[in-house]
Amino acid sequence: MAEDKNFHPADTNGDGLVDAEEHRMYLEFKRKRLEDEDAMRDAQRQMTWYALFGMLLYPFAVVIADVINLDGASKILGDMAATYFVQLRQSLWHSLVKQHTKIKQIIQRKNKTSSLL
Repeated sequence: MAEDKNFHPADTNGDGLVDAEEHRMYLEFKRKRLEDEDAMRDAQRQMTWYALFGMLLYPFAVVIADVINLDGASKILGDMAATYFVQLRQSLWHSLVKQHTKIKQIIQRKNKTSSLL
């Protein structure tokens, strides 16, 4: 199906004209989408910080368990470390790559826009 070049995303009834109601709805949906994307970025950033703090505090948990003579707990925490750190590293890396990719796309979009002017 060929895409019509005169089609505007706000034209919901397909008559080729964007009336005031369609324009209002389009702006509202766009605003909601931007709010949702912003909330998602904030949540991802917060989860990344929790993961980072967990990664930094994990060794202290092992030492504290050993100091208060919880040998079983320190052994379990020590055995679990390899899996824990690999998973956190992967999660943090994924988050950073995703952020970098989005920033790169924004910069490319701005460069395209400025080259058109």
